[in-house]
Amino acid sequence: MPPEGTADLLLHPVRLRIVQAFLGGRTLTTGELREALPDVPAATLYRQVATLAAHDVLRTVGERRVRGAVERTYRLHEAAASVDADAAASMSPEEHRRAFRTFVAQLLADFDGYLDAGGGDLGRDLGGYRQNAFHVTDDELTEFLTRFRALFAEYAALGPGPDRVRRLLTTVLLPSPDR
Repeated sequence: MPPEGTADLLLHPVRLRIVQAFLGGRTLTTGELREALPDVPAATLYRQVATLAAHDVLRTVGERRVRGAVERTYRLHEAAASVDADAAASMSPEEHRRAFRTFVAQLLADFDGYLDAGGGDLGRDLGGYRQNAFHVTDDELTEFLTRFRALFAEYAALGPGPDRVRRLLTTVLLPSPDR
Protein backbone atom coordinates (compact mmCIF):
# COMPACT_ATOMS: atom_id res chain seq x y z
CA MET A 1 0.00 0.00 0.00
CA PRO A 2 1.48 3.40 -0.89
CA PRO A 3 2.50 5.57 2.04
CA GLU A 4 -0.02 8.21 3.01
CA GLY A 5 0.91 11.31 4.97
CA THR A 6 0.34 10.69 8.68
CA ALA A 7 -1.81 13.80 9.04
CA ASP A 8 -3.99 12.84 6.06
CA LEU A 9 -4.25 9.28 7.36
CA LEU A 10 -5.29 10.29 10.88
CA LEU A 11 -7.48 13.28 10.08
CA HIS A 12 -10.05 11.37 8.07
CA PRO A 13 -13.15 11.81 10.26
CA VAL A 14 -13.96 8.10 10.67
CA ARG A 15 -10.32 7.06 11.13
CA LEU A 16 -9.89 9.78 13.78
CA ARG A 17 -12.91 8.42 15.67
CA ILE A 18 -11.52 4.89 15.44
CA VAL A 19 -8.15 6.02 16.81
CA GLN A 20 -9.87 7.88 19.65
CA ALA A 21 -11.90 4.79 20.53
CA PHE A 22 -8.63 2.97 21.23
CA LEU A 23 -7.07 5.69 23.41
CA GLY A 24 -6.17 4.67 26.93
CA GLY A 25 -4.60 1.31 26.06
CA ARG A 26 -7.88 -0.27 24.96
CA THR A 27 -7.99 -3.45 22.92
CA LEU A 28 -11.09 -3.88 20.80
CA THR A 29 -12.49 -6.28 18.24
CA THR A 30 -14.23 -4.81 15.20
CA GLY A 31 -17.51 -5.93 16.80
CA GLU A 32 -16.74 -3.94 19.94
CA LEU A 33 -15.69 -1.01 17.77
CA ARG A 34 -19.04 -1.19 15.94
CA GLU A 35 -20.78 -0.95 19.34
CA ALA A 36 -18.65 2.10 20.22
CA LEU A 37 -19.35 3.78 16.86
CA PRO A 38 -22.88 2.64 15.97
CA ASP A 39 -23.50 5.47 13.50
CA VAL A 40 -20.63 4.38 11.22
CA PRO A 41 -21.75 1.92 8.52
CA ALA A 42 -20.13 -1.50 8.99
CA ALA A 43 -18.48 -1.54 5.55
CA THR A 44 -16.95 1.90 6.17
CA LEU A 45 -15.74 0.88 9.61
CA TYR A 46 -14.10 -2.33 8.34
CA ARG A 47 -12.47 -0.48 5.42
CA GLN A 48 -11.04 2.22 7.69
CA VAL A 49 -9.82 -0.32 10.27
CA ALA A 50 -8.05 -2.15 7.44
CA THR A 51 -6.45 1.12 6.31
CA LEU A 52 -5.22 1.91 9.83
CA ALA A 53 -3.90 -1.64 10.24
CA ALA A 54 -2.11 -1.48 6.88
CA HIS A 55 -0.33 1.67 8.08
CA ASP A 56 0.57 0.08 11.45
CA VAL A 57 -1.64 2.51 13.40
CA LEU A 58 -3.68 -0.47 14.61
CA ARG A 59 -1.92 -3.71 15.45
CA THR A 60 -3.50 -7.13 15.67
CA VAL A 61 -3.00 -8.50 19.18
CA GLY A 62 -5.29 -11.51 18.94
CA GLU A 63 -7.35 -13.62 16.60
CA ARG A 64 -10.10 -16.16 17.10
CA ARG A 65 -12.53 -18.06 14.91
CA VAL A 66 -16.15 -16.94 15.11
CA ARG A 67 -18.65 -18.77 12.88
CA GLY A 68 -16.01 -19.56 10.29
CA ALA A 69 -14.56 -16.05 10.16
CA VAL A 70 -11.50 -14.70 11.91
CA GLU A 71 -12.23 -12.03 14.50
CA ARG A 72 -9.22 -9.83 15.20
CA THR A 73 -8.52 -7.85 18.33
CA TYR A 74 -6.63 -4.61 17.77
CA ARG A 75 -4.59 -2.22 19.88
CA LEU A 76 -3.49 1.29 18.97
CA HIS A 77 0.19 1.73 18.10
CA GLU A 78 0.43 5.18 19.66
CA ALA A 79 3.75 6.14 18.05
CA ALA A 80 2.18 5.66 14.61
CA ALA A 81 -1.01 7.45 15.65
CA SER A 82 0.42 10.93 15.90
CA VAL A 83 1.91 13.55 13.64
CA ASP A 84 5.58 13.99 14.55
CA ALA A 85 7.36 17.35 14.71
CA ASP A 86 8.95 16.97 11.26
CA ALA A 87 5.62 16.20 9.60
CA ALA A 88 3.93 19.09 11.44
CA ALA A 89 6.72 21.46 10.40
CA SER A 90 6.20 20.53 6.75
CA MET A 91 2.46 21.24 6.83
CA SER A 92 1.20 24.43 5.22
CA PRO A 93 -0.91 26.90 7.21
CA GLU A 94 -3.99 25.69 5.31
CA GLU A 95 -3.19 22.05 6.16
CA HIS A 96 -2.85 23.05 9.83
CA ARG A 97 -6.22 24.85 9.65
CA ARG A 98 -7.88 21.78 8.14
CA ALA A 99 -6.28 19.48 10.71
CA PHE A 100 -7.28 21.70 13.63
CA ARG A 101 -10.85 22.06 12.33
CA THR A 102 -11.12 18.27 12.13
CA PHE A 103 -9.71 17.96 15.65
CA VAL A 104 -12.11 20.58 17.06
CA ALA A 105 -15.09 19.07 15.21
CA GLN A 106 -14.36 15.72 16.88
CA LEU A 107 -13.97 17.42 20.24
CA LEU A 108 -17.40 19.04 19.78
CA ALA A 109 -18.88 15.66 18.82
CA ASP A 110 -17.38 14.10 21.97
CA PHE A 111 -18.91 16.85 24.10
CA ASP A 112 -22.28 16.46 22.39
CA GLY A 113 -22.10 12.72 23.07
CA TYR A 114 -21.41 13.42 26.75
CA LEU A 115 -24.40 15.79 26.97
CA ASP A 116 -26.67 13.46 24.99
CA ALA A 117 -25.84 10.59 27.36
CA GLY A 118 -27.13 12.57 30.33
CA GLY A 119 -23.99 14.54 31.10
CA GLY A 120 -23.90 18.19 31.88
CA ASP A 121 -23.02 18.21 35.54
CA LEU A 122 -19.31 18.81 35.12
CA GLY A 123 -18.83 19.19 38.88
CA ARG A 124 -20.30 15.74 39.52
CA ASP A 125 -18.44 14.21 36.59
CA LEU A 126 -15.13 15.92 37.45
CA GLY A 127 -14.99 17.42 33.98
CA GLY A 128 -14.52 20.90 32.67
CA TYR A 129 -13.12 23.16 30.04
CA ARG A 130 -11.06 26.24 30.56
CA GLN A 131 -8.15 28.18 29.19
CA ASN A 132 -5.16 29.19 31.28
CA ALA A 133 -2.11 31.29 30.52
CA PHE A 134 1.40 31.21 31.93
CA HIS A 135 4.73 32.84 31.13
CA VAL A 136 7.72 30.57 30.53
CA THR A 137 10.90 30.46 28.54
CA ASP A 138 11.31 27.77 25.89
CA ASP A 139 13.49 25.79 28.31
CA GLU A 140 10.91 26.10 31.09
CA LEU A 141 8.16 25.02 28.69
CA THR A 142 10.22 21.98 27.68
CA GLU A 143 10.62 21.06 31.35
CA PHE A 144 6.90 21.58 31.98
CA LEU A 145 5.95 19.36 29.04
CA THR A 146 8.39 16.66 30.11
CA ARG A 147 6.97 16.62 33.64
CA PHE A 148 3.37 16.80 32.39
CA ARG A 149 3.91 13.85 30.03
CA ALA A 150 5.55 11.82 32.82
CA LEU A 151 2.67 12.54 35.20
CA PHE A 152 0.11 11.65 32.53
CA ALA A 153 1.98 8.44 31.67
CA GLU A 154 1.93 7.44 35.35
CA TYR A 155 -1.85 7.71 35.50
CA ALA A 156 -2.43 6.28 32.01
CA ALA A 157 -0.49 3.17 33.08
CA LEU A 158 -3.09 2.43 35.77
CA GLY A 159 -5.41 0.99 33.13
CA PRO A 160 -9.04 -0.02 33.54
CA GLY A 161 -10.32 -0.99 36.97
CA PRO A 162 -13.60 -1.47 38.83
CA ASP A 163 -13.92 2.17 39.95
CA ARG A 164 -11.94 3.76 37.10
CA VAL A 165 -13.79 5.79 34.49
CA ARG A 166 -12.20 6.27 31.07
CA ARG A 167 -11.63 10.03 30.70
CA LEU A 168 -10.42 12.08 27.77
CA LEU A 169 -7.83 14.79 28.38
CA THR A 170 -7.56 17.16 25.45
CA THR A 171 -4.80 19.75 25.30
CA VAL A 172 -4.03 22.57 22.93
CA LEU A 173 -0.86 24.55 23.58
CA LEU A 174 -0.41 27.77 21.59
CA PRO A 175 1.72 30.86 21.96
CA SER A 176 -0.49 33.83 22.78
CA PRO A 177 -0.91 36.41 20.01
CA ASP A 178 0.65 39.00 22.33
CA ARG A 179 4.01 37.20 22.49
